[in-house]
Parts: sequence; C-alpha cells; structure tokens
Amino acid sequence: MIDPLQDTSARPRRTIRILSYNVHSCVGTDRRLDPGRIADVIAELAPDIIGLQELDVGRKRSGGIDQAEAIAKRLKMDFAFHPALSVEEEQYGDALMTAFPMRLIKAGPLASIGEPRGALWAEVDVDGPLQVFNTHLGLLRRDRQRQADELAGEGWLTHPDAKGKPLVLIGDFNSIPSSAPYKTLARLVDDVRSQTGRLAAPSFPSRWPLLRLDHVFVAHGPRILSSEAVDVGLAKRASDHLPLLAHIEI
Repeated sequence: MIDPLQDTSARPRRTIRILSYNVHSCVGTDRRLDPGRIADVIAELAPDIIGLQELDVGRKRSGGIDQAEAIAKRLKMDFAFHPALSVEEEQYGDALMTAFPMRLIKAGPLASIGEPRGALWAEVDVDGPLQVFNTHLGLLRRDRQRQADELAGEGWLTHPDAKGKPLVLIGDFNSIPSSAPYKTLARLVDDVRSQTGRLAAPSFPSRWPLLRLDHVFVAHGPRILSSEAVDVGLAKRASDHLPLLAHIEI
C-alpha cells in the first residue's frame, strides 16, 4: 500500500501566477518615472510570486526612493532586494516579492565584465517549499554565458539545498531561445516550449515586442500551463519590457 504522505502524486495540485518584469527603473516609454504605475500594472495581473529587474534604490535619478519597498508596500507583499550595483548609497538591482511566506536563501553577484549583475534565491512556502530564483543577465555575450554557467552550477540551481527540489527560475536573460546561454540553462530546467509546445512570448521592446528575452523555467515538479507577455493597457508604456506572466501548476 502506498503511503499518501510519501506519494506526491496523491497530493492536490495548485495553480499559481508567476510574473517576471524588467521595470526599467520605473521609467516608461513615455519617459515618465512612476513606480505607482508599475505597481498598478502588477496588481492588475494579480501574480502570486514576482521577480523584478532594474529597480532603483536611493538613486538621485529616480528621486531617491526605494522602488522595491514602494512597490512591495503598494502590493502588500514581502520582498527581498539584491543590489547588483552599489555606488555610495545608490543601488540598482533585482527583487523577489510575494504574499506567501518567503525565506531568502542567497543574494549575490554573478561574474561580470560589463555592468554588474546578480541573482536572488528564496524559498517560498506554497503548500510546501518552492525554490524561486530571479536574475538579470548581462548585455555582453561573454558575460551572459559565464553567468548562465554560474547559475547552472553548485552555487545556485544545483546547490545541494536546491538540487532535485521543486524550482522556478525567472528573469530577464537578455538571451533568445536559440542562444548558447539559454541552452545552458535549458539543459537543467524546462521552458514553456518544452512543456506546452509553444514558443516563449516576445517581451521586448514593449511597444513592438519582437525579442524573447524574459523567461520562466521550472524543474522537479512544477509544470508551466501557459506563459504570456501582457501587452494591454498600462503595460505597453510603463516599462521598455512587457511583464511576462506564467501560470504554473505545483
């Protein structure tokens, strides 16, 4: 007889909404700086877990506010922020946000020759632990490959505390699906095409999306049901990227 406590197939499945969004320092295609508008775009999509890239914290160019905190507060979510770039008191980086219980496991830099990049890893309790990674890869080809290799290594995706566990990887990878960095990651994690047969949605530039740069990957249990770059309403002008929303069954 199979013990239902040990048999994961006996456990109910749940669908959650996961969002990856490069917010371009909350400056839209109309050159308007507006963190509130970014928060409104996100709120309308009602995601459960959010990975944001290109947030300003304490920077003069964006009024000195903490954009991660401001957006999380408006969404009534907990957040974790990692500054990929720090110059005196000014910071620029990425964040994870959720209303689920979240424990930050790691936030750190990725190897960079060009603009500094980093990643965050948190364990989110969604009827059980889910390992969630958010990142933003570089603009230089050499950087992207080194960063993908690093993410695939034992410091991140194959770390003993993550290996074999339900996992989601999201972010702006600055990489199309045919690129070498993308293929490096796709050897470890599944993308929307491998799970649904459909190509990832183009998300950049937001006015006329042509490039598939933002992605959602899963491994070890979670299943992507759908993924779409939302191109309606405020999303068309709130940032230079469209928000990428995925429905994931866990």
